[in-house]
Amino acid sequence: MENNRVMKLRKAMKEQGLEAILVTSPINRRYITGFTGSAGYVLVTLQKAYLLTDFRYMTQAPQQAKAFTVLEHTAKPMETVKDLLMEEGIQSLGFEKDLITFATYEAYTDQLKPVELVPVSGLVEKLRLYKDENEIAIMQRAADLADAAFAHILTVVKPGMTEREADLELEFFMRKHGATSSSFDTIVASGIRSAMPHGVASNKVIEKGDFITFDFGALLDGYCSDLTRTIAVGTPAAKLVEIYNIVLEAQLHTLEQIKPGMTGREADALARDIITKYGYGDYFGHSTGHGLGMEVHESPRLSKLSDDILEPGMVVTVEPGIYLADIGGVRIEDDVVLTESGISILTHSKKELITL
Repeated sequence: MENNRVMKLRKAMKEQGLEAILVTSPINRRYITGFTGSAGYVLVTLQKAYLLTDFRYMTQAPQQAKAFTVLEHTAKPMETVKDLLMEEGIQSLGFEKDLITFATYEAYTDQLKPVELVPVSGLVEKLRLYKDENEIAIMQRAADLADAAFAHILTVVKPGMTEREADLELEFFMRKHGATSSSFDTIVASGIRSAMPHGVASNKVIEKGDFITFDFGALLDGYCSDLTRTIAVGTPAAKLVEIYNIVLEAQLHTLEQIKPGMTGREADALARDIITKYGYGDYFGHSTGHGLGMEVHESPRLSKLSDDILEPGMVVTVEPGIYLADIGGVRIEDDVVLTESGISILTHSKKELITL
């Protein structure tokens, strides 16, 4: 796996005329090497691949990064990087310009002289767009865990419980069943707070008649799931039921029609046009979806501004919503893999309105 990723990275480097690249992003470092430690630098040249880390990981790193030469760097890591570059006669080095601060850039420039630093954007991230069979298998397990957590919360949530107590139930269930953590800060938004698209769990007490939006996911073996369901506790207001049915129609239509070859803009319109048709276009203020993988928000984007082309192997969310201030809101979200013929849906929790 790691060898194949290094080969693809080198191909991308050659296309951009790079002699070498320094990978400092923790996510990209893990993707390229398989190393799960918290510290390290990846240096890939056209001939060699190095993982530089400190004393703490000199047993772990060789076991995980088997395609890499693992070295313990000095107290000043860039000294080790410079020595390796000098050994190979490399005069320029690509760096992840979107992921380091200007202060770090200045330090690298000073410490690596006379090597020229070349800003590079998204080189590894473009490789991460396309998930292989192993990655999709992990993401399916992460999605299955989110589904199981949702089934669990349905047996627990009730009037009188706070949103944070519900959040804790979800977190504990996922951790108990193998998750490293949640994919992101869990959203549990009830009553009028469900009109907040990112209403992270609060001390609000869940009441009869509330809609509750649960948006959460499991980080499992380095990959994220992202599931949203909206339920009712007690008898909800007619307006809430109305917008629920509209969002469900928009979400199901998008899942039926989305396919490779579409732009993110076209995929977004599948849901947005239906919500707009019913007069709620102004109340759907976020994008229809986003890429998903080692991070919960990756490329491609399913938005009205996105020209990203959807291709087989990409994993995206489909999550339309309607949010009415002082009334409540609805969002329904699934994780899907783009295939050669259409999509495969990873999340399978019930979507018909659940009333507890």
